[in-house]
Amino acid sequence: MGTLLTEHLARRGAADWRADNFNAGPAALPREVLERAQRELLNFEGTGMSVMELSHRSKTYEAVQERAEALLRELLSIPPEYRVLFLQGGASLQFAMVPMNFLKPGQTAAYVRTGSWSEKAEKEAAALGQVRVAASTEEGGYRRIPGMGEIQVAPDDAYLHITSNNTIEGTQWHEFADTGQVPLVADMSSDILSRPIPVEKFGLIYAGAQKNLGPSGVTVVILREAWLEHARRDIPTMLRYDIHAKNRSLYNTPPTFAIYLLGLVLEWAREQGGVAALADRNERKARIVYEAIDQSEGFYTGHAEPPSRSRMNITFRCPTPDLDQRFAAEAEEAGLVGLAGHRSVGGLRASLYNAVSEASCTRLAEFMQDFRRRWG
Repeated sequence: MGTLLTEHLARRGAADWRADNFNAGPAALPREVLERAQRELLNFEGTGMSVMELSHRSKTYEAVQERAEALLRELLSIPPEYRVLFLQGGASLQFAMVPMNFLKPGQTAAYVRTGSWSEKAEKEAAALGQVRVAASTEEGGYRRIPGMGEIQVAPDDAYLHITSNNTIEGTQWHEFADTGQVPLVADMSSDILSRPIPVEKFGLIYAGAQKNLGPSGVTVVILREAWLEHARRDIPTMLRYDIHAKNRSLYNTPPTFAIYLLGLVLEWAREQGGVAALADRNERKARIVYEAIDQSEGFYTGHAEPPSRSRMNITFRCPTPDLDQRFAAEAEEAGLVGLAGHRSVGGLRASLYNAVSEASCTRLAEFMQDFRRRWG
């Protein structure tokens, strides 16, 4: 092992050592958030109880949820005509909830295929109604995001669905189509809160929290109220957006501890300077790792075409699958965890969500350079 790897291993001896966490989700959380949750775990705000023990009907807990919503609205500049919901079931349940609520008999929903998760969303909708592919980059191996001119939107489409960031393939939408009267729906699970977004362009945004917003267990839905009025009422109660909106996400017992942690993450994000500051930092972090790929003289090969590269999930490969496995194993020994690619595609992946520091990205780039020197 090289000197750099030895230095990495020595860091483990420090009392405050934490791994450099590049997992794709559940992912890194800010240390400050975890420490505050630790301090408040047994006695939250003088109640003598943990947040996990509070009644979700109590004023103390309702204030926690209201605070989380207010912070999300502030950070994402969510217009007042949008509802914010805290639901369960992850993005995978939203794959079904969106068409159940908004794909009516005789209508067609349009889906843009840009990777594995967009395929899953389309498949769920197809089980419930008529769908069509508005654009696809499958033929090229999902290495890019389609251009705006490639997307075919019909005036009578129920909605157009996109996946704003593709965690497995490492591509990201850097601009969003103007869909006119057709509602634009986005799965933003892996890049929400990482950059400013024009919420007013969307009819509905959904996001599992476990990448940028907080822990697993809670899903955020941002929904235009005018569109909500057209949602179906002839579906099971727990799957109706209007029911959750009417009851302020308290129709049933919500994931209280997850929402509490989400609120702490949002407070941390504001302390960092807000979404614009996080976007600048995320751009710097991604540049550090992409430069290690681009300057490797072909040793590392990135999957995504440069104009479509994701700042959240960087996917790449070594010259052989054996070296990919060796890279992931040696990196984990050095405290750089979560770098193996998704099981469906292999290769390597570095997820650089908001809580991943620039220092972690620099250590990864240094490890990449050291690994190339030893195995190139």
